[in-house]
Amino acid sequence: MRISESILKLFGWSVDRSHPLPSRSVVIGAPHTSNWDFPLAILYMWAVDLDVHWVGKHTLFKGPMGPIMRKLGGVPVDRRVRGNFIGAMAEKIRSGEISSVCMAPEGTRSRTHAWKTGFYHLAVQAGVPVALGYMDYRKKVVGIGPTLEPTGDIERDMEALRDFYGTITPRFPEKYGEIRVHSK
Repeated sequence: MRISESILKLFGWSVDRSHPLPSRSVVIGAPHTSNWDFPLAILYMWAVDLDVHWVGKHTLFKGPMGPIMRKLGGVPVDRRVRGNFIGAMAEKIRSGEISSVCMAPEGTRSRTHAWKTGFYHLAVQAGVPVALGYMDYRKKVVGIGPTLEPTGDIERDMEALRDFYGTITPRFPEKYGEIRVHSK
């Protein structure tokens, strides 16, 4: 047993290994309502030996924490700057430069009215499935659930995500936003 899994067990958490991560994928990191979500996710990735990069706001990569965050697999994104971040990440997955990337569709630990859909567009552009990563604070289980093959019908696919994540309890339920697409 790895040290990281022992740490999780020490705090009463268990690791769900029932769904292996596909060799290439976009991983949803949800729900994201607490600062504890990040260390739980990192400990999980170490426990099951996953090579997953993750996307975080650019400010996490400033100062002395920057190199540490990058070493942990972090990829900074500055949402204020318009560019082709999703296209560039899709190319990195298609080329094999990275195998999987995790994104928190809520984009923040605060309550949101809808999920950001970058994870979905990344999966479609890269031609990979979406793996449903989760932390269930009621059951104290962290893991990867089933995968979703994007159909291109984002509304229908979001319904499948609502079905799965509707069974997961976040650390702060009052901060958990609705799983739906932003209205145009």
